[in-house]
Formats: sequence, structure tokens, C-alpha cells
Amino acid sequence: MKNFDKRLRKIPDSIWDKIAQIEALKDQWITGAQLSPQLLGRLKRWVLITSTGASTRIEGAALSDEDVDKFIRGLAVQKFAARDRQEVQGYYELLNNVFDAWKNIKFSESAIKYLHKELLKYVEKDQRHRGDYKKGENTVAMIDQKGRVVSIVFKPTPAYLTPKEMQELVEWTETNLRIRKYNPLLVVANFIVEFLNIHPFKDGNGRLSRVLTNLLLLKEGYAYMPYVSHEKLIEDNKSEYYIALRKSQKTIKGKSEDISPWLDYFLGIVQHQSKMAIDLLNKQDIEKLLSPKQLLIWNYLQKVEEAGPQEISKKTKVARPTVNQVLEKLLKYKKIERIAMGSATRYKKL
Repeated sequence: MKNFDKRLRKIPDSIWDKIAQIEALKDQWITGAQLSPQLLGRLKRWVLITSTGASTRIEGAALSDEDVDKFIRGLAVQKFAARDRQEVQGYYELLNNVFDAWKNIKFSESAIKYLHKELLKYVEKDQRHRGDYKKGENTVAMIDQKGRVVSIVFKPTPAYLTPKEMQELVEWTETNLRIRKYNPLLVVANFIVEFLNIHPFKDGNGRLSRVLTNLLLLKEGYAYMPYVSHEKLIEDNKSEYYIALRKSQKTIKGKSEDISPWLDYFLGIVQHQSKMAIDLLNKQDIEKLLSPKQLLIWNYLQKVEEAGPQEISKKTKVARPTVNQVLEKLLKYKKIERIAMGSATRYKKL
């Protein structure tokens, strides 16, 4: 990626603003209230359903989210093509595994090939080539809701150059995520647009790119990925997705490369996803997050203008060390404010 610095020179200020906003929202999620395990479990399950439905529909499958839910629960959806059901099963299981085990998945070519193999493990027509780079040429086509080819978007990297270009792309991405020369959002976005430009596999490239997006962003600390569907946001903005990709891809390897249309689109999706994640925190009822003793302290602070730890301990009959722990927790949740420091420290509700 020798020309990446040149690509960055074309990036407008609006893209840098989006990066700053995403990073601020990421910090808010990390330092914000911890949602209950039960709620997180429900959110994750629904994201798996909606992401699977959206990602497979982008590629022409016909199952709605409700159909995907029924199928995953073992209910009959026989009116749909076997291929659609096979693709849904593979995507659901793979994304679930990525959400559960992303810390143990090392980003590498072998990992990408393994993920591709898992993605297509149930698709009978792809049995011969899953997990292997393409052996022949392929084209990228725009697909309508009925799975019909609307138009040929572009011709990807020739098969004989694919191993070389994938090796270079993965090595560049891994290195730059490690050395932190560029913001990781730029590196991930660049990987996805290059990956889709190479289109290294005979089939499944689009779906795999979205699985890899989830994996890479999780590894870079965007921990809300399992709780807000990235794929659904792309599906809801599918026309813009294709336009941004095409505008950027047609400049790759040219004299004046410009991937800013893709960066603007990709970062806009992540920005929206980040805001939705923070909304989850803001809507969470604080009382559902606190234990009975913690609630005693919180309720007392609702009744007084301000109070110190010793007073709170005396009035609530909660041990002083526990009071200190709860106060720190409420500060983290941004529910109270600390006034002064040392022996004069007092707290009041926000």
C-alpha cells in the first residue's frame, strides 16, 4: 500500500470529523454503564438475526429477519430456496463464533480462508472452492431483490494475481494495525475496499467482508459490534454502498487514487452504529443496574442536595468501603458529581 499516504491527502475534513466522533463515542461505550448480561444476550441474539438476514439479502437472498429467526429456531421455512437457507445457516454460525471468540482469532490469510470455508460450509454449490482463492475470473454484479443480475459493476483482480495481492494487503493491514501509524478505522476501511476490489474468492466475498469488518473492529476495541447490526445499516443504505464502492474502486491502481467516497460511507455507517450503541446506554434504567445496597445510596442522594461518604454510610447503614465503591460506580455512570476533594469531598446527583 505504497500510495496510502497519497490517498489520505484527498480526504476532506468531514471524514476526519467522523473519525473523531466515532472515537469519542467508543470511549463513551467503554466508560459508560455496563448493560445487564440478560439485555446484552437479547441484543446479541437479535443482532445475529438481523445481521444474517441483512448480509445475505444484500447478496440476493430472500429470507426476512422473521424467516431467519424461525429457521434458526428450527421452524420450517421450506418456501425459500435451499441455497438461501444454507447461506443463512453459515453466516449466522460464523458471526456468532466471531462475536464469541474474536480475541482468539489472529488476523491472517489462513484465518480469512478458514472464515470463508466456515461461511460456505452448508452451501452445496460452493463445496469445491470454499476456503480457496478463485482459480478463474469473476465479476462483481449488482443484484436485485429477486437475485437477478442488474448490471456488471466491475472486473476484480485476475485470479493469477490474487494470492500476491492478498498477501500484500493482509501484511500491510496487520502491520499498520500494530504500529498505529494511521487511525485503525482508516486501516480497516482501506482493507475492506481493497479486499472487495481483489474479490479473492469465487463467491461469498461481500458476506465475508462484513464478517471481517465485525472481527477487525472488535479487535480494535469497538466493543459494541455485537449489539448494533453493522450489516443492517448497510442494507438500509445499499444503493449508497454500491455507489461509494464503485467510485473508489475505479480509481484504485490508477494515477490518482481516491477512496474518500468509500471512507465517507464506511465511517458514516460506523458513526451511526456508534450513536445507536450509546443510545442503548442512555435508555438503560439506572435502577436495573444497581444492587439493593447500591440502590439505598442512590435513593438517598436523590433526597439531599449533597452529602459526604460518612454521612451516606450513617444514613443508609451501608459500610463505608461499600459506599466508596458505589460512589465510584455512580460517577462512572455519570449519575452523580464529585464536589471538592480530600476530607471535604461531597457528592450530588446530576
